[in-house]
Amino acid sequence: MTETIRGDVLHAIPPDELDDEELSPELRALAESRHVLVVRKGGHPSILDLVWAFVRRDPIEAVTVVTDRRVGEDEEVTLTVEETDMPGVYVEAAAHGEAESDDGH
Repeated sequence: MTETIRGDVLHAIPPDELDDEELSPELRALAESRHVLVVRKGGHPSILDLVWAFVRRDPIEAVTVVTDRRVGEDEEVTLTVEETDMPGVYVEAAAHGEAESDDGH
């Protein structure tokens, strides 16, 4: 089942730097030669959102997404993702082994 995640990229790990990061073996195997993004769901929160989250004791959620896309830190993304067996880890639907049918034209 897919869902859409919109948010700010807090940290981006390109494929050639995966070995430099402390990733779990499961995440490293899933990522292989793909990009790993840490995304703050919902985008950049306002001060009011931060205070409200603190008062409700409902932290702003960050998730990990494995994707074929090259994305820089501080960029806002909207991704269609699928859950994995790892909590808080998603794989972009196109990066999950599905062949894309068009060349972007």
